Amino acid sequence: MFVPRDQNPVLAALLTLLASAFVAGTTLLAKMLGTDVLGPALNPLQISHGRFVFAFVAIGSAALVLRLRFTDIAWKTHSLRVVCGWGGVTLMFAAAAYIPLSDATAISFLNPVIGMLLAIPLLKERVGPVRLSAAAIALVGAMILLRPTPDAFQPAALLALGAAVALGFEVIVIKRLTGREGPLQILLINNLIGVGIASLAAVWVWIVPTFEQWLALAGIGFLMAGAQTCFINAIARADASFVGPFFYATLVFAALYDFIVFGVRPDTVSVIGTLIILCGAGLLMWREGRLRPSTDSPSGKTTRQAR
Repeated sequence: MFVPRDQNPVLAALLTLLASAFVAGTTLLAKMLGTDVLGPALNPLQISHGRFVFAFVAIGSAALVLRLRFTDIAWKTHSLRVVCGWGGVTLMFAAAAYIPLSDATAISFLNPVIGMLLAIPLLKERVGPVRLSAAAIALVGAMILLRPTPDAFQPAALLALGAAVALGFEVIVIKRLTGREGPLQILLINNLIGVGIASLAAVWVWIVPTFEQWLALAGIGFLMAGAQTCFINAIARADASFVGPFFYATLVFAALYDFIVFGVRPDTVSVIGTLIILCGAGLLMWREGRLRPSTDSPSGKTTRQAR
């Protein structure tokens, strides 16, 4: 029987910041692999394959050392989550090769907004004016980053937008798993299924990586394994509405890495678009925090805070 983790908001915040640094690192390595920095550019399908293979190696080793005991596995839910996650990661890696890391990361941060919008038809949730306003604000920011003018339009930004949609679907699925299965089991099953799906896709575009590319692929896998471990443990110890804003530090790390390695400085349009997306996503997180269940009523029953 899985026993939920004790709530620890401070630890959850620190774990989320660490996860954000790792995630930005995987995107940086993906950009290096998708360009000619480390050798002939690799296809995003091959890059995401390396991410799942090496992450599975890392998490599988941890499971053996810790002698993981499996509880009931929700295979259908896991499979749905992996399909969404694999699609989102692959599109994100593709986008990172063509546009600044900060832009790609910012657009991908639409995923909680998209997850909220998808919950309307899929989960029959009712959405009020504040949530709709948050979605509208974030989408305006995304349109700015797309630069929808003939001279400045970034077609590759549509890949990041596709990643946000796929990851938005994943948002709906992932919380169901954290309430019924342990973090290590979730990560192991996630990457096991991911290896199978990514392998079938990568076989059509496979080329032999250089030694440096193998190291980068391993780095993506191990960093993603670390990020997943940190994030899963974070949301198991605090509300998603509390954890979410700390993950926005990924933007800072992505911009920093892009500047150090590629000398890319965010322009004014990037800064404005990113800030608008953060305002929309931040408003949504604030609203979700006010609506989260509360067990502090005198009767001890779970209640909803005022809307």
